[in-house]
Amino acid sequence: MRSRREVFDDLVLDAAERVRPRLGPRRGDIDFAVEDVPPVDPAPWEEQIAPLGRAYPRTPDRRHRVVVYRRPVEARARDLKELAMIVEDVVVEQVAALLGIPPEEIDPSRTPEQD
Repeated sequence: MRSRREVFDDLVLDAAERVRPRLGPRRGDIDFAVEDVPPVDPAPWEEQIAPLGRAYPRTPDRRHRVVVYRRPVEARARDLKELAMIVEDVVVEQVAALLGIPPEEIDPSRTPEQD
C-alpha cells in the first residue's frame, strides 16, 4: 500500500509532466519538489496564510524550482480527484509566475477568471 506522501509526490510529478510539453525550450530548466509545509517566514508580499506552493528563480548554482507544499494542499482537498486538481493548479500557477507568463499560456483550458 502506498503512503499519502507517495501518492502526493506522484501527483506533483504527473502535473509537472503535463506542463513540460507546453514550455518549449524552457522545460528542462525547472525542477519540481515537494515539502510537507512552507517555511515559517512568509515573504512580505505573501498572505499570512500557508501558501500552497512557491517558485524560486534560477540562481548561478541552481535551476528554477517549483515547490508544492503537501499539507496545506491536502487540507484544502476533499478527495483524491480534488487533490489532483489543486496540485495541477499550483504547478501551473507557480511555473507561470517563474516565467512571467499568464497561466492560460501553460494551460489553455484555464480562463483568466480562474486566476
